[in-house]
Amino acid sequence: MALAIFDMDDTLVDGDSSSLWLNYQVAHGLAPAAMLPREAEMLRAYYAGKLAMEDYMAYTLTPLFGLTHTEVEHWVNQFIEEVILPRIFPQALRQIELHRQRGDRLLIISATGEHLVRPIAQRLGVRDSIGILLEMKEGTYTSKTHGVLSYREGKITRLQAWLEQQGETLAGSHGYSDSLNDIPLLEAVEYPHAVNPDATLRAETHRRGWTELTWRREPLLGSAHETEKTVR
Repeated sequence: MALAIFDMDDTLVDGDSSSLWLNYQVAHGLAPAAMLPREAEMLRAYYAGKLAMEDYMAYTLTPLFGLTHTEVEHWVNQFIEEVILPRIFPQALRQIELHRQRGDRLLIISATGEHLVRPIAQRLGVRDSIGILLEMKEGTYTSKTHGVLSYREGKITRLQAWLEQQGETLAGSHGYSDSLNDIPLLEAVEYPHAVNPDATLRAETHRRGWTELTWRREPLLGSAHETEKTVR
């Protein structure tokens, strides 16, 4: 059994789920609209590979302070139904199913909080997931994280711990991501796939001969709705 490891945001989901979640909270009166400009600025830093993820999480988790898991779960489930599921790339669903039929073990790993990663993975039929761990005290969220953040090299640290715990290896593994922040992850797997890669990742894909995938939500007339090429 080989592993098929998927990044989530901008890879399986067309967009950043953390940012979409904050906008959803604002729209439903769960967070102040004044948070949005600063979050947008931080998201631009993320796409440029310059974000301190600790700062982003500390800022965007503040609306969860004092809420119970049940309260957050209620809103997250609605958010997934209304916002996330319509944004899942059809090609991503086909790729997940392809690996499932091959008997591969599926894993979603993301630099998003586990309160979003786990239920999104479950809705996609993926049992195993790794997200940023959120701290809870006396049954409520503290708006803090704990442990190693699954971001950039931290993804590899968390992945290695998961592999040891599960008795798995990266032999024959496939990896999928869109971002320069996941170059360490794609370097770690045996078969890296760059999905709608940003400019930096595309340059690395060309240089290393990795497989490049183009996934789109909108059907394109006269096409198979997906392109794949391995750059040599």
